[in-house]
Amino acid sequence: MGRTLAEFNGLAAEAAERELAACNAAPRFVREVAAGRPYPTAAELAETAATVAGGLGWDEVAVALAAHPRIGEQAAGDSAEAASSRREQSAVTGAGDEVTQALADGNSAYERRFGHVFLIRAAGRGSEEILAELTRRLGNDPAAERAETTAELAEITRLRVERLVDR
Repeated sequence: MGRTLAEFNGLAAEAAERELAACNAAPRFVREVAAGRPYPTAAELAETAATVAGGLGWDEVAVALAAHPRIGEQAAGDSAEAASSRREQSAVTGAGDEVTQALADGNSAYERRFGHVFLIRAAGRGSEEILAELTRRLGNDPAAERAETTAELAEITRLRVERLVDR
């Protein structure tokens, strides 16, 4: 957990935007959620974050995707976003060699098919479930996959914003 909601609401715009960018790197997301302050409750902040993330255009989603490592790969660095990614993917990092290889192969096939990293809310999911979702989503058409990717981004964003402030 980070700070109180009152502290977050009182941050200078640039500081609030930095914290939000660690939750979702899309510039429109960062601007809109920061501009919506003050939020009356942490739940409203998280709901607004998810709504804005879910409504991003594909160009903005692509910016956010660029900040996410592949499923099964450790995020490098000591940024807040890298720490979130490592925490969210903790179940995958402990997967056996067979699942790890299947995820790597699936990531490659997915990126060839769709042109971007496979994004899924890994928090609360095991490696087998993530692999099954990756396999299923490889069958999506590009429009359906963009919609699913955007929805997953909104879920990830909500979880990260929930950890941003104490409830």
